[in-house]
Amino acid sequence: MTTKLEKSKKARNAYERERRRLHRLHRYENAAREKGYVYLGGVDEAGRGPLAGPVVAACVVAHEPLMIKGLNDSKQVRADVREALYDEIRTCAAGWGIGLASVEEINRLNIYWASVLAMERAIAALTCPPPEYLFTDAVRIKSFPGPQEPLIKGDAICAVVSAASILAKVHRDRLLVELHEADPRYGFNEHKGYGTPMHIEALKQHGPSIHHRSAWWRVRDAQLELLFDGEERAEAPYEHEQQGAPG
Repeated sequence: MTTKLEKSKKARNAYERERRRLHRLHRYENAAREKGYVYLGGVDEAGRGPLAGPVVAACVVAHEPLMIKGLNDSKQVRADVREALYDEIRTCAAGWGIGLASVEEINRLNIYWASVLAMERAIAALTCPPPEYLFTDAVRIKSFPGPQEPLIKGDAICAVVSAASILAKVHRDRLLVELHEADPRYGFNEHKGYGTPMHIEALKQHGPSIHHRSAWWRVRDAQLELLFDGEERAEAPYEHEQQGAPG
């Protein structure tokens, strides 16, 4: 049986591991602060890969370290924990903003440039002045006038980018739940627009909706398959009549 002393020791060890992890997560911010920058921003997006729904970006600005337990790349955090972090990040940050690029813009611009557009809109929507120094997840935002540092896998190694990834992910997931309530045929509340077997089957059965990215090949293929099936069904009665006609 585990004693109280052992439980206390495990709790202290867990606390120390998390403290060290969060300290490592701030190494890029710490380097920027040593150069004299105070208000540091991080920007990231959610929704590049799905077949439906907008791409959503968030920008988080911090004037002190975000030592928030569990802060991490949104893909590494459980949905229920993301929800709690969403509220805590908005409380602790100096400011934050959300930006979207629509399905039409994704189809027209391509997903990369639509993502950049969403990030620009997130910066423009900040509830505070723009950051003095900006970190991104391997993207350079040309419209941002100040210094910026694109980081490969920035959402996993930089605290303000991690925070932005969580805000973007939670906001987008909530939007997809709303889309499901408006049109429950596709199960958006379950897969959030990603190409799961359930989603692909619904696409083949119902065809794409206005929320689907029509420029994406998996959506086009589902539309073509539905069209061909419809033509075959329309021709079937005629073929049946021909087979049953007297010679």
